[in-house]
Amino acid sequence: MSNFNEIKPIMLAEETISQSDLEATAEWMLAGNRLTKSEVTTQFEQEFAQWMGCEHAVFVNSGSSANLLMIYAAKEAGRLRNNKVIAPAVSWVTTVSPLMQLGFDVRLCDCDPVNLGLDLDHLEALFRDEAPAMLVLVHVLGHANHLQEIQAICDRYDVVLLEDSCEALGSTFEGRKLGCHGLAGSFSFYYGHHISTIEGGMVVTDDAELHQVMLSLRSHGWSRDLDPKRQNHLQKQHNVDDFRNLYTFYHAGFNLRSTDLQAYIGRRQLEKLDDICETRAWNFATYSGLLPDFYCQQSDTDMLSSFAYGTLVENRMEVFEALKAQQIECRPLICGNIARHPFWVRKYGEQVLPTADLIHDFGIYLPNHHNLTANDIARVTTVFKSVARPLERPLQKIA
Repeated sequence: MSNFNEIKPIMLAEETISQSDLEATAEWMLAGNRLTKSEVTTQFEQEFAQWMGCEHAVFVNSGSSANLLMIYAAKEAGRLRNNKVIAPAVSWVTTVSPLMQLGFDVRLCDCDPVNLGLDLDHLEALFRDEAPAMLVLVHVLGHANHLQEIQAICDRYDVVLLEDSCEALGSTFEGRKLGCHGLAGSFSFYYGHHISTIEGGMVVTDDAELHQVMLSLRSHGWSRDLDPKRQNHLQKQHNVDDFRNLYTFYHAGFNLRSTDLQAYIGRRQLEKLDDICETRAWNFATYSGLLPDFYCQQSDTDMLSSFAYGTLVENRMEVFEALKAQQIECRPLICGNIARHPFWVRKYGEQVLPTADLIHDFGIYLPNHHNLTANDIARVTTVFKSVARPLERPLQKIA
């Protein structure tokens, strides 16, 4: 192997904000434009909704805030018949923590052994036994869940569906982008995601009423960002005059706003997003071809805007050390099984989720981003195969 100092680092993520983006942003700032949330945020929301193929988008300060906002909006809009909710075991802390923080009674669903989304048998059993009002799913590493079957189960049990699509920006199922199949969907524009607004996130929906509730909740619970007709309705309903209206709070809201500065960056990011998604799809296919003896996540996704290449190995620490020695980043597959994390165990105790437990113990993912070259992927897989042992036991399902 080459000397350590001469090796090109291969990172899990690389910045999507280019030098030209920075220079254009600096010029825009120096021109005296307003930096806090204003017209550019609205323009970014409209352009993002158009790119997604949905009716509405709400720009917020992070993907985590996007989850918080869409979850609370479903509750505040009166869409939920109880406080019970199902969430994925293989997900992220801020997929689950807003549910806990908002007082929901949460149950975790094991993951499907093929696409790593929700296991259908376990999901139906949870719906039957727990009678939840809401389901939050995650499209793991950009792969679609079994959406047809999940929507049918939700319809059968009268359950509201939300999509955490933070890892799936640009992935499509049946010709429609992920995040647009449920009541609302969330996205993250953090450094490590498909595009970056430094920090930032978005919620999308086709539901006009939910959109208005989210606009209010994003900014303290006031009405000043709402459609004029809705503003007038709220004023008349609550007998609020024009003098008090801008400082009247109709919901117990947050401050989840981002800025026009970040929205300006986001608008430039949208110009390159199609190319980024296509590159990530090509990278995934390249990894799959070079690692035929290892687990490969699969799904019915039409366009796979892959977030990372996830697989399973018996000797994860050994693989981690070998890759690290060659300046190649890797990490656990998202964060493994949420049910194994201290915050969950402390509240709900230990539970066995067989497939999610295997992901927790043996899952690893390798870099995928738009700056990777074919030679980079070849180098990653060469080092990986030199030490990794494929997981021999099959992924399990809950009986």
